[in-house]
Amino acid sequence: MSKADLAAVYRDYIACLNRQNWTALDQFVHPDVHYNGVRIGLSGYRQMLEGDFLAIPDLHFDIDFLISEPPRVGSRLRFDCTPKGLLFGMPVNGKRVSFTENVFYEFRDGRIEEVWSVIDKAAIASQLQQ
Repeated sequence: MSKADLAAVYRDYIACLNRQNWTALDQFVHPDVHYNGVRIGLSGYRQMLEGDFLAIPDLHFDIDFLISEPPRVGSRLRFDCTPKGLLFGMPVNGKRVSFTENVFYEFRDGRIEEVWSVIDKAAIASQLQQ
């Protein structure tokens, strides 16, 4: 898969998340997907994402930048949202917050098999102190 092809697959994956099209998730995510070093499988990955949208009803994944180097993708995602209660253990309780996630993916057979995610929790904490 070329750099451009892999980037296009990734953009389609993000669009799938934003549509919450969970039945199409298997087109993008490998059945044996690992998240931050733990095998959670496709069903665990889907549960994690569904939980994110339950906690943050206005959740929207916005690609800030994207680097494609097959079989890997690196992306910085931006979020501007209003979580209902706790977010990463912090009491957001309906306050609008903005933060980023630096996330790296490894693809196998055209689907995401490994995900490494680092979320800027300090940005959220600083907004809650204001």
